Amino acid sequence: MAQSRYDEASIRVLKGLEPVRERPGMYTRTSDPGHIVAEAIDNCVDEALAGHARRIEVTLHEDGSVSVADDGRGIPVGPHPEERIPVVELVFTRLHAGGKFDKRSGEAYSFAGGLHGVGVSVTNALSTRLDVEVRREGSIWQIGFAGGEVASRLRKAGDAGRETGTRLRIWPDPKYFDQPGVPLPELERLLRSKAAFLPEVTVSLAVERAGGRVDRRTWRYRGGIEEYLDELLAGASTLVPVFSGAKYAGRPGDNDSFAEGEGAAWAITWVDEASAVRESYVNLIPTAGGGTHDSGLREGVFNAVRNFIELHNLLPKGVKLQPEDVFGRACYILSARVLDPQFQGQTKERLTSRDAVRLVSTMVRDPADLWLNEHVEHGRAIAELAIRQAQQRMRSAQNRIEKKKGSGVAVLPGKLSDCESADTADNEIFLVEGDSAGGSAKQGRDKNTQAILPLRGKVLNSWEQDRDRLYANTEIHDIAVAIGVDPHDVDAPESVLDNLRYGRVAIMADADVDGSHIQVLLLTLFLRHFPRLIERGHVCIAKPPLYRVDVPAQGKRTARKLYAIDDAELAAIEDKLRKEGVREGAWQVQRFKGLGEMSAEQLWETAMNPATRRLLPVAMTRAEMAATLRTFTMLMGKGEAASRRAWMERHGNEVEADV
Repeated sequence: MAQSRYDEASIRVLKGLEPVRERPGMYTRTSDPGHIVAEAIDNCVDEALAGHARRIEVTLHEDGSVSVADDGRGIPVGPHPEERIPVVELVFTRLHAGGKFDKRSGEAYSFAGGLHGVGVSVTNALSTRLDVEVRREGSIWQIGFAGGEVASRLRKAGDAGRETGTRLRIWPDPKYFDQPGVPLPELERLLRSKAAFLPEVTVSLAVERAGGRVDRRTWRYRGGIEEYLDELLAGASTLVPVFSGAKYAGRPGDNDSFAEGEGAAWAITWVDEASAVRESYVNLIPTAGGGTHDSGLREGVFNAVRNFIELHNLLPKGVKLQPEDVFGRACYILSARVLDPQFQGQTKERLTSRDAVRLVSTMVRDPADLWLNEHVEHGRAIAELAIRQAQQRMRSAQNRIEKKKGSGVAVLPGKLSDCESADTADNEIFLVEGDSAGGSAKQGRDKNTQAILPLRGKVLNSWEQDRDRLYANTEIHDIAVAIGVDPHDVDAPESVLDNLRYGRVAIMADADVDGSHIQVLLLTLFLRHFPRLIERGHVCIAKPPLYRVDVPAQGKRTARKLYAIDDAELAAIEDKLRKEGVREGAWQVQRFKGLGEMSAEQLWETAMNPATRRLLPVAMTRAEMAATLRTFTMLMGKGEAASRRAWMERHGNEVEADV
């Protein structure tokens, strides 16, 4: 093996914007260019937050480029006092160059989403071309960039009169992104939310279409975030009217805990059914992952509701409230204003500033207390909902059956014959019908990558089984523990698969009607309670043979054993043997009553050997899953007998019924 060279020349120094192009995923989302466009939009928003912009305009051009413009002060164009190059050139070509580091009162930006001075420089680094036009101090200035470098020097291009502002036109470089276009729904949602938090600002989006047609949308929410929340709820049945408010720290000395201007604005209501309308922002930067400001809102509102319940003596004996009891049915919009926010990563999807919990909680609690006691009927409705949620949670906890544990970790089932490899991607587990077949599978398997879990009898029909009661069934408990995944909903995060122990979960049942029934019951379990396994293609069905055909020696040809998975394949094999000249009746056909009749060698050869086996993958998209769930409800629901009968009458010639 050749020795690699490691000396002084091995150390590479990345200059300018090279770090961004070398590792773009450290600075932005690379699924699409939406985030680098959002960086430009955020600069416009920061101008509006500072009170200098009243208009933000975004245009999606037909050639794939995007224009972003505002009527703010315009980026300074004069030479930087230390770097001696135009400031507008500096902010687009240098990392960590920006006007948002100094948070002192009276500086350019007291509250802004920009923290590290890398936003639009990343946009420039990951674009094939970027043109900038600045209107400032009566003049129009233009500068152009290509591949992150200056392509056309700063020049004065005309008179601007009294107009001010900045316009960028961005051509994202497709080689850095999974898809080249900016997702229109995501962009519309972003712009709409910016307008909601800036009621004095008009936000517009223009989309150029073929033939010169331009579709334009404009947003201005004079009612602020309360109007925005009403729009997002889209007529959903709410339990109480929207409670909205805003509170910010006053001048220094009024509240020594927080800086002047720090605080939050919020709009919150409660709905009869669970809803996902929850959005939070920090300095108008969307935080899809939530964070400490969300925790502050929960804490402040929870304390206010709890005080209201205690004041009016509404809490039944023995019931203990938790924050999620109050927030389980809450829909809200939250906008926190934090002087020096700390985010998790450059994409700023989650706030981690510790003081934000106390900041938002402090600002929300007193107004929430006042609102609840001014609107006692609404307060009672929220209190009754929270109490019902708490009672339901406590009943569920009493009935919940946990995984068997030892020494703090889940204990693997004793009947599991695990594999030796630690490589999840290569490992696979076979859920085998019966102890007899399990024994053959254990003997015939590849011990390095194949695990065997024998199942005794037919698995419980879990379609309508309460998830908290699933572990009462031994087989389901053992399956969940063995694969390392807990039951979850279809909308569960990807993290539910973090402890997955096998890259492939194979259902291996007899090739008869009973075996098909077991397959359906296991598929029901995975589809209903482990949908992420289905969606990610981790589940498959082994297709062991139903027949073995023993063919005698023929001339120079030695004796053979052929396998057929069903009657149709058996007929095809026999037809082929006749064409080969094998005498009719010379071969013998054996029908397997089950996997237990097969030797370890036969089971390996026909169902487990990657080179010769047949595995049927079970995978579907989220949209396909929705339709499949409806079909399974009809097939597996306890109250769907009439629907099943009608379905079998329509498809009687297609279904193999176990009667």
